[in-house]
Amino acid sequence: MLLLQFSTSPYCRKVRLALGYKGIPFQVENLTPGLHVLKLKPLTGGLRTVPVLLPQLDGEPEAIADSTQILHSIESRFPSPSLLPAGESLQAEVWTIEDWLDESIGIATRFVYYEFRAGAGKQIDPSVLSQLVIQLARRQFGINSASATLAQLRLRAALNWLQHRRWGQGDFLLGDSLTVADITAAALLSPLALIPQYRLEYPWLFERISQIHAICGETLPPGFETAPPEPIAPA
Repeated sequence: MLLLQFSTSPYCRKVRLALGYKGIPFQVENLTPGLHVLKLKPLTGGLRTVPVLLPQLDGEPEAIADSTQILHSIESRFPSPSLLPAGESLQAEVWTIEDWLDESIGIATRFVYYEFRAGAGKQIDPSVLSQLVIQLARRQFGINSASATLAQLRLRAALNWLQHRRWGQGDFLLGDSLTVADITAAALLSPLALIPQYRLEYPWLFERISQIHAICGETLPPGFETAPPEPIAPA
């Protein structure tokens, strides 16, 4: 299998976690933002976003676009080890959680991350090219201080839900094993590791993300190689 991706995309990370968990051999091709559409549009019928998986298997479509559709496809073709809980009702619930994480929490993380990288986090990579990419992303998605503040509120509510849902105790979100909900949360929230505020306030989150990456055999993203900041002692 060949995964067409941006190496930094959390949605591509989500697919890599799933492939790794199932032990499916795959290769990646890192595309150049902007120029990527020249390769993707003929394969996907006009879609312009990564990830795109080229199964290169008999009986499979030439290309599968969208991270959720990719997960459905590989779960159907490679059912073991399963990324779904037992029972139709739990399976429906886990896909609902996956969709919520994709369409709400993943987007909120994007807003918070790019707002940070354009301000206090600029020193992470102050190069002209990096800052250009960040500004283009902010313009494309309508990210500004007001929209980022709303995203922070949405993230806070989501992280409280995840903690009380069981992640705070080191368990799985649904059922007794890893599911698409767990890998989606681990992938889409991983950019927060570069933001000291989140490393300080939610140590359980990054411990759980690290554990899931280890289970799936996936390299951790930037931010995990440094120790979390020390709590500020009260005056």
